[in-house]
Amino acid sequence: MSSDLRKPLMGRQRKKSAGSVRRFSALGAMIVAALGLGGLSVYTAMSPGNLEGSSTAPDVALKDAEPTVNETGQTSAKVDSGLSPQSGRSGANVQKNTMPDGNVVSVFSPRTRDSDDPVLMTGQTYGQDLRIAAQPNEDLLEDTAFGRLPKVGTDGLRPMEQYARPWSGARGTRIAIVVGGLGLSQTGTQKAIRDLPPEITLGFAASGNSLQRWMQESRREGHEILLQVPFEPFGYPGTNPGADTLLIADPPKINLERLHRSMAKITNYTGVMNYLGGRLMADEKTLEPVMHDIGKRGLLFLDDGSSAQSKTASIAKALSAPTGFADMQLDDQVNEASILRKLDDLERIARRNGSAIGVASAFDESIAAISKWSVEAAGRGIEIVGVSALVSDKAEQ
Repeated sequence: MSSDLRKPLMGRQRKKSAGSVRRFSALGAMIVAALGLGGLSVYTAMSPGNLEGSSTAPDVALKDAEPTVNETGQTSAKVDSGLSPQSGRSGANVQKNTMPDGNVVSVFSPRTRDSDDPVLMTGQTYGQDLRIAAQPNEDLLEDTAFGRLPKVGTDGLRPMEQYARPWSGARGTRIAIVVGGLGLSQTGTQKAIRDLPPEITLGFAASGNSLQRWMQESRREGHEILLQVPFEPFGYPGTNPGADTLLIADPPKINLERLHRSMAKITNYTGVMNYLGGRLMADEKTLEPVMHDIGKRGLLFLDDGSSAQSKTASIAKALSAPTGFADMQLDDQVNEASILRKLDDLERIARRNGSAIGVASAFDESIAAISKWSVEAAGRGIEIVGVSALVSDKAEQ
């Protein structure tokens, strides 16, 4: 009997040629590599991080955005991919023509591109991705002798749209609450940003400190923000709102320079709100060029409702300027129970009219009452929105 019968089965396999062995090895390596890549792809796609936040290519590029500091000390977003971020409206020139009957007609025409290089289209025309909300849109800033001032983009995008807090779009009962005076007190500013819900709009006093820092922190938390500019009050200078107060005795050129110095102290705001200013707001001749400049720069103007003699409404109508009016001062009495009652009154106004705007200062009692009421109001079907959502803009109607 052949001794081959006593050998293990593996030992009795037919010998393959060297060429066959090499072909098999190469084919095997290719199969293993393909299976490995496929497994890695499946693992990557099914990993918890990707399942929780699947994103498109533009979002991936935005995640890599790193802040850089420019010559003025302000920050801007830089995308590591090398692509230039552009708004979803950047492909057209927008020309607005006022017709004899007062209607505004917008004409859109293609805009010539500077190059054929690829660009990153953010696709956003309202609101801003929270990951870069603390960074200004460079297309909405212009360099001036006073610093960087807001402007309307070449595609028609306005700061009041870019930096607005998005809302549901539902036509239910809506309330906007503005808490102002931020920047004047470090502890008060910290408490407001930390404790107030992100739906609350924050107002920063132009005479405050570390405004750019506080702005960035507020925007990262999701707040829409306004800039409070000092206007001349009754009793000035006994009652003095601070440096660069706009005064009725001065010519428009001087007041606009003061306005621009205030505007340049901060970025990423949707509009301007008066800080005091009962006397100036009652003077139509002084107020008109101020509101005209604010509207021309794509910003809203919010009248805090403190002056019964305010000429804001008539000027806004004549200019077709985006303007809002506060319905109620919430903390005339700095007492939490009193503020809660005022908030209930504001809710009744909103249910009757569809919307309402309330303003308050960053007192501890105000912050506590607004925080508590906001949670309860949401349970009653009230939507709290950024103030820009409630501003009438006849130029857009």
